[in-house]
Amino acid sequence: MTIRLSSHLAASLLACAVVATLSPVPASAQLWTWSKDQMVEYTKAWTGDRFPDGRPKVPDAQLQRARDMSMEEITISGGGGRGGGGGYSQYADGWMVLQPGKKMVGRAFTVQFMPARADIDSIVTAKAREKGVQTLNNQYALDMLQPGDVLVVDLFGKKEGGTIVGDNLFYYVMKTTKNGGMVIDGSVRDLEGIAEMAMPAYVRSVHPSPIGGATLSGINVPIRIGNVTVMPGDVVVGDREGISFIPPQALSEILDRADTVHVHDEWTRKMFDTGKYKSSEIYGSPKDPALKKEYDEYLKKRLEEIRAKK
Repeated sequence: MTIRLSSHLAASLLACAVVATLSPVPASAQLWTWSKDQMVEYTKAWTGDRFPDGRPKVPDAQLQRARDMSMEEITISGGGGRGGGGGYSQYADGWMVLQPGKKMVGRAFTVQFMPARADIDSIVTAKAREKGVQTLNNQYALDMLQPGDVLVVDLFGKKEGGTIVGDNLFYYVMKTTKNGGMVIDGSVRDLEGIAEMAMPAYVRSVHPSPIGGATLSGINVPIRIGNVTVMPGDVVVGDREGISFIPPQALSEILDRADTVHVHDEWTRKMFDTGKYKSSEIYGSPKDPALKKEYDEYLKKRLEEIRAKK
């Protein structure tokens, strides 16, 4: 008999298998997360700074630059459209955006849950207690957050009982991450209280129930959000449209390409403002050779100005 797993469950089991079997886990490491060596191995394309656990740590200056990018610029610069980029950016939408006027930018801190199952829960709990962890729950993961983190949680779209935080823990995450943000493929509760807080957040739903019926199965391991894979340390950028998860090693290239896209759009609108041209004469690239030369000179000058400020 052939047993077929859902793609979501298969992805979850794969992440657990990676943690448990792909390389020896030191005795001091928890079974539900990567060791530092594993973290470095599976994010080895990143050659910059890291957190003590090995998670990539993109510089704050680059995160600040990312705040100026629109989702279009990220997608074009990282997704093989106008400007190229090789498909680095991964986009997920369909969210309830709790603070649509606030841009979210930070480093992914990933957390994975799976539907509760008594026999697995008993083993996970016993393993945790062997390592001195008396309660393995959502707060265990929240207490590991760092400034600049975005909490990214795979709660398999769970609504009732999928509430990773209410207003008190939302406030804790906001203070701990310095308004980093959260992305929850699940739900939150106490929306009346959360709505008054400044941290950007993207959730699938809201529900008044406490969290339940879910087992914490991974911290800072690969997780699935929508149709994309999110790695610990990915750069998370969210706006009114949705969220992009950018591999840290690709951010610098995407930022530079986004500058070009930004200048292109700037010049295009300047030309439209003159009232002299039809859209097809200017966008997406000027047809007249003289205008193309003018655009190329404008682009060169503006990129020099922008990069002189960095």
